[in-house]
Amino acid sequence: MIGYIEGTLLRKYEDRILLLTGSVGYEILVPAVVIESMVKKEQGEKIALFIYYYQTERQPKPVLIGFNLEAEKEFFQYFISVEAIGPLKAVKALDIPIRDIAIAIESADLNTLKRLKGIGARTAQKIVASLKGRVEKFALIRETDRKVAVMSEDFVQQVQEVLVVQLGHKVLEAKRMVNDALQRNPRLTTAEELFEEVYRGEAL
Repeated sequence: MIGYIEGTLLRKYEDRILLLTGSVGYEILVPAVVIESMVKKEQGEKIALFIYYYQTERQPKPVLIGFNLEAEKEFFQYFISVEAIGPLKAVKALDIPIRDIAIAIESADLNTLKRLKGIGARTAQKIVASLKGRVEKFALIRETDRKVAVMSEDFVQQVQEVLVVQLGHKVLEAKRMVNDALQRNPRLTTAEELFEEVYRGEAL
């Protein structure tokens, strides 16, 4: 199964790209938010994507779906866990920044969710009901291309590394966010609690 791929951009379409790796060209579906990040990419440039691999009995032909950040891929996996949202529908729906979608979910902003392509009022309600309280981390995504590193055992360092490596913040910015959270609530003892406090502070 393919989870990550690096290669040379051969073609760029409205909802997919053709990526050359070795002597093989991979057709990779990409959400609108990922395509937008490739506006300045030219044919022949190097690209690296985290891949969600999709194949079922109903969809026997393998489908590769690409993301700039591992956090985006992780959010996608949460998103498709919602009833009536499959991978292909989700690819079309993610047409605004994932950060904004996560904020809308956590604040139960149905109007923003209904702006997503193919998402109506009932599905927006299902999204909130299924994911509210589970996607705070993704509301901290800063759109940029970064790779994932191994986390530290110390929960404070772990959160700082996720903010920098997965969510794209600068080191000093991540330290400031974590320090502010710890000042607001010095009794935090786990990475999950610290993430929640960081999110609350940034959402103010």
